[in-house]
Amino acid sequence: MSDNSSASDSELERIFHDVPILPFDPNVHDLDADFRLTRFGDLTERSKKTPKELLTKLMMNIAPREEVEAGGEEVEPVPASQQQQQPLVSGFDISNHGSDVTLKNPLLNDLHLVKTTDFVYPLIDDPYLMGKIACANVLGDLYAKGVVACDNMLMLLAVSTLMSEKERDTIVPMMMRGFKDCAVKAGAHVTGGQSVVNRWCIIGGVATSVCENIEIIGPGNAVPGDVLLLTKPLGTHVALNVHKWMVSEDRKWKHLKNSYAKEDIARAHDIAVRSMCRLNRTAAQLMHKYGAHGATVIAEYGLVGDAEALAARQQMEVSFSIYNMPVIEKMASVASSCRDVFQLMRGRAPEHSGGLLICLPREEATAFCKEVIELEGPSARAYIIGIVEKGDRTVNLIKPRVIDAKI
Repeated sequence: MSDNSSASDSELERIFHDVPILPFDPNVHDLDADFRLTRFGDLTERSKKTPKELLTKLMMNIAPREEVEAGGEEVEPVPASQQQQQPLVSGFDISNHGSDVTLKNPLLNDLHLVKTTDFVYPLIDDPYLMGKIACANVLGDLYAKGVVACDNMLMLLAVSTLMSEKERDTIVPMMMRGFKDCAVKAGAHVTGGQSVVNRWCIIGGVATSVCENIEIIGPGNAVPGDVLLLTKPLGTHVALNVHKWMVSEDRKWKHLKNSYAKEDIARAHDIAVRSMCRLNRTAAQLMHKYGAHGATVIAEYGLVGDAEALAARQQMEVSFSIYNMPVIEKMASVASSCRDVFQLMRGRAPEHSGGLLICLPREEATAFCKEVIELEGPSARAYIIGIVEKGDRTVNLIKPRVIDAKI
């Protein structure tokens, strides 16, 4: 795509549904032929998230230390392990560190302030599409709570000190434009933000919504008999890494090149980009229509890791059993060829701008999946991947069947 920044919305829809996404061409923008936006971030480091166990431990140490002037005595804080978790909305609690969303309850009468934040390093070389991916990623946690309308967004941007002036002045506006265009498609507006200089390029933002209680779907209401739906395929992290190896002729690619055609890897990268740019907004709308009992975004901890966080928050004693794994075409095979370094088939591979994992009444699942296609087209899918059963709030990955996603 030589100049996505000037493409109209209808043209972008044609690009995403009819023809392959063309590689970003630096020459069109008078940049060096070897320019790669992904060089201003690091995929390996980006996949490293603070372990959940460590994060929990750290958060236990930030309970506020209340001081009062009562005879000069200091009141000792209640240990975090003994604190009561005060519900915000049905299914929500203050200790919700498994999500990037915070809720203020109540803001006024039945109104709630919902905010979420996220950011990413460059995942792909096309700056315009990278901006769209970053925006879709920020909005994901709002949609997981059933919040469809976003009132405004702030953009967070770190300009890499490693960029030349020409690269900065060319690439950064394109990223910003992609972010803004995605926000507009989501019905939101970018009203401000913050920018800094940093060694690595970073783009993200803050999304805010004011909504009524009825507009929010708590995550903890799953019941035995529900099915588990996933609104995007897995394997984005695998597809992005392997494509990067192929383009750079990395030594890792040499171990794969005899087994996989370049066209297959390029196609997988194309599917991953389409998926990451796609908003989960339609899924959030349908969560209300079909009575969803909770959802979460599949992100840094992978399918199983994020499902575990959701299962742990259920009010009823239930467990999730996963039987199917929709994976970007050929990426399950590639991951196996890489000796499971990505942990994809264990459900632990990070996902970028991932889909929603939704707990839905069994009788509504087929209609939900059908309507996703009716509203967004055949390239959009929702997959039934498992069931909710009585249990101890754990996740069971039971020899999953791989479903090749060919969007």
